Amino acid sequence: QVRLVESGGGLVQPGGSLRLSCAASGITFSRYIMAWYRQIPGKQRELVAIITSGGVTNYADSVKGRSTISRENAKNTVYLQMNSLKPEDTAVYFCKASWGSMNYWGQGTQVTVSS
Repeated sequence: QVRLVESGGGLVQPGGSLRLSCAASGITFSRYIMAWYRQIPGKQRELVAIITSGGVTNYADSVKGRSTISRENAKNTVYLQMNSLKPEDTAVYFCKASWGSMNYWGQGTQVTVSS
């Protein structure tokens, strides 16, 4: 059974940092494109960052320069390091794994940026 489990979310002050993790099982992890999405209540889920099986990365303009996506294939884990957090970063963050026609989602982890 395929599982994607996010962790690392929580409450942080503006300007602070968090590192999100997504641990995968039930897939050949190294073959998959991994991505982080986020969803703000009442708004459409949007792509935050993506990393290909070859290590190529891309970021949404809203997080570029403040965030880093990385993967550790030996641990079947993808990370999202977020720095200089802003209140508008508050959202549920989701992990996604894609390979060909296969797509899997985690259940999300809450990030709240507030004073």
